Parts: sequence; C-alpha cells; structure tokens
Amino acid sequence: MSEKHHPFPALPAYTEEERVALAKAAYEQLKTRHSCREFADTPVPREIIEFAIRAAGTAPNGANHQPWHFTVIQSPDKKRAVREAAEAEERRFYGEDGDKPKASAEWLGALAPIGTDANKPFLETAPYLIVCFAQRTGGIEEDGETQNYYVNESVGIACGMLISTLHEAGLATLTHTPSPMGFLRDLCGRPKNEKPLMIVVAGLPGENATVPDHAIRKKPLDQISSWL
Repeated sequence: MSEKHHPFPALPAYTEEERVALAKAAYEQLKTRHSCREFADTPVPREIIEFAIRAAGTAPNGANHQPWHFTVIQSPDKKRAVREAAEAEERRFYGEDGDKPKASAEWLGALAPIGTDANKPFLETAPYLIVCFAQRTGGIEEDGETQNYYVNESVGIACGMLISTLHEAGLATLTHTPSPMGFLRDLCGRPKNEKPLMIVVAGLPGENATVPDHAIRKKPLDQISSWL
C-alpha cells in the first residue's frame, strides 16, 4: 500500500547570483569552525542544544528510521565519570599507563602536530557533552527489533548537522571518540542495540584556547573534488 505523498516544499526564488552568494556565505561561515580543546565553564542556554538536536533530527537517513539518539550530559558528576572512563582508555591508547600504546607509531605521529594526549579536562569544563548513539535496530517506532539501514552513514550526517548548527549559534565544539566507547552506553543508561559513535563537546572557548597550525591547513578544491 502506497503512503500518501506531499508536495515538495517550495524553495526560495533566488537568482543564480543570490544562490552563489549564499553558498559562498555558508562556506565562509563554516570554514571558521575548528575543534576546540579548551572550554570555558560559562553556562549556555539549553535551548541552543535543543534546537541543534532538532536540526540533527532532520538529517537524511535510511528508510526514515532516524537511527540516532542524543544524550546530553550536563551533570558535573556524570561529566566527571565520563572523563575518568575516557581518560583511562586514552592512557591505554597513548601508552601512558606504562604498557605498549594501543595506537601505532604512525598514528601517534599523525596526532603529534595537534598536540593531543590522554588528559581531557574539557570533558568536565564544557557545559555540555552530547553523546551521539547509533541505533542498530528499532525503526521509527523504536521497538528495539526492526532493522535499521545505513546506520553509520545516517548518524554521521546527523552529527555533521548538529555541529554545523552549534557553530552557527556561536558555540565551539569538539568531537571526542575514546576507544572503546562501550562505557558510554552504561553511563547514559542506553539499550544494547545502541552504539556510541562520538561525544560532541559544546560550549564557549576558554580564554587560552588555540588552534594548531596543522589544523589551519585545508586541502584545496581541486584536490577534494573531481568533475566528470
């Protein structure tokens, strides 16, 4: 049985010049986004996070099953628990616990220009940690059983829209992916059919926040695109 369809929403009647200008303006705005690793503890209105999650919830996805869940952590105790668990995994990753690093020498070398290590104070300082979960099953009714499709692709797009909306609202963000991340499911009280994909840290940048030179370098258009 076919579902009822609705007319496609009317798009603004821009001229070609206006469309180009809007696309350029969006690029100019988004290119100022950088990962932030030092946050202020300044409070941020909850409504900003709510609207950003609503925006993420409009992302294209497989069969419109919307296979995502966003757990927002603002409790100091919960943030501390996340930091402690994440840093334990990070110490193993970097080999700071005395054992051989989980990461390869090549991987650690690639991270060196960014200056990261196992210490993650931003997980406590930032006002919000948004834990993004991918739902393997559940469907649009979230029954926990219906198969979901293109889950990682769908949730990845949603996370991009989440980050873009937060940036548009003037917030700094960081995607943090400790490995493994199973502890986040337990801390957030989420079901087994959900896989934590990333933590999006959100808030205002700290006074001493910096961006490494390595992060400023972006590949040019002719390197990241082909025209056939």
